[in-house]
Amino acid sequence: MKLLTHTLCLCLALVLALPYSYEQNDNNELHHDHHVLDRCQGLEMDAVALNEHGIPLFFKGDHLFKGFHGEAEMFNESFAELDDHHLDHVDAAFHMHFEDHPNHDHMYFFLDHKVFSYHHHKLEEGYPKEISEVFPGIPDHLDAAVECPKPECEEDCVIFFKANDVYHYNVKTKAVEKKEFESMPNCTSALRFLEHYYCFHGHMFSKFDPKTGDVHGKYPKEARDIFMKCEKFSEHNDHVERERCSHVHLDAITSDHGGNKYAFRGHHFIRRDEGNDTLTANTLDHAFKEIHSHVDAVFSFNDHLHMIKGDKLYIFQDDEPHALMDGYPKSVKEELGVEGPIDAAFVCEDHHIAHIVKGNHIFDVELKASPRVAENEQTISLFEKIDAAKCDSSGVKVFVGSHFYHFNSTMEFVAARALPEQHRISVELFGCDH
Repeated sequence: MKLLTHTLCLCLALVLALPYSYEQNDNNELHHDHHVLDRCQGLEMDAVALNEHGIPLFFKGDHLFKGFHGEAEMFNESFAELDDHHLDHVDAAFHMHFEDHPNHDHMYFFLDHKVFSYHHHKLEEGYPKEISEVFPGIPDHLDAAVECPKPECEEDCVIFFKANDVYHYNVKTKAVEKKEFESMPNCTSALRFLEHYYCFHGHMFSKFDPKTGDVHGKYPKEARDIFMKCEKFSEHNDHVERERCSHVHLDAITSDHGGNKYAFRGHHFIRRDEGNDTLTANTLDHAFKEIHSHVDAVFSFNDHLHMIKGDKLYIFQDDEPHALMDGYPKSVKEELGVEGPIDAAFVCEDHHIAHIVKGNHIFDVELKASPRVAENEQTISLFEKIDAAKCDSSGVKVFVGSHFYHFNSTMEFVAARALPEQHRISVELFGCDH
């Protein structure tokens, strides 16, 4: 009886220690309640890697988090065959992003002595394989891995981490060079993001030089401040730092009548004040409570911010507090003569034409006309879709992913056949150093 009691207590302790909870369905079957994982509770991620769209995937146990906010999901929803091999976690992961490599755009997962290769979320034929077969000279039971293209590394390579050991694997010659990264902590996962390299250790991270392992600046930093949308978990978090430096794209951007710039992304926006370049970050829910989150396009006209979300147009006063005009929201079709949703909108200085972008088409709307009509439809040559656009005295800035392109005029933007120089949003607009 004493043995039975001890056994039952041990089983109960193990169940209570499990990081996942279970629910019972109508057929009395147990399944994971994957919403119990909270990225803001200081989870140590097993692996981090970008997917083919440049979105970071954070792996924990048999779950993953996509991007910088949102709930966990089972990783077999995105990588189905992992379930067939009874994987309950991965040791490391990376995205092979070398255009002249035969496995370009493949994602690799490592567990114990096995490696899995995925292309467009399908397990490649013949996998899993032994790590030593695919990456000769690289040990089993890895802690982390990250891709490193030339010239960020001397040659196109993958950096593998195991405890204190660091290996540079040349993807062309398959040569392995063991490195000494003395100033770095042991990485539990690693990530290349916006051409910078990050070593995660617990819920902290350090930015490092992939050639030398040197860590410069004030590190480690809290991952939940920069890589997660964690609200109010710490009195010391820096929302301006997170919003200006850690995300992939903008939802919308504009300037008000005073020259203050607004950049919108998800639940947040950054404001840069004209004259002193002060940056402040706030939530849409706080400043534009009727919007709550995620706008499709924003433009400024007649001392008001015109914000488009779905098929609705909201008009707010430029000045704080941003009061919503009476009678709004109204339909985009009724107000602008074009069906919502749209991708971007902008008005150039001293003009009253709103340029509305949907896919690779652009329309002109005379804002002083009544009723307003979308006319002069043209096809954009260079882009199938853009995230945002802004016009000022220097021309038109077009935002796609983590970069923007500058055109001298709206006409040049529409008709151009070659891409101009690419600029990084976080660096050139927000002065971010990582």
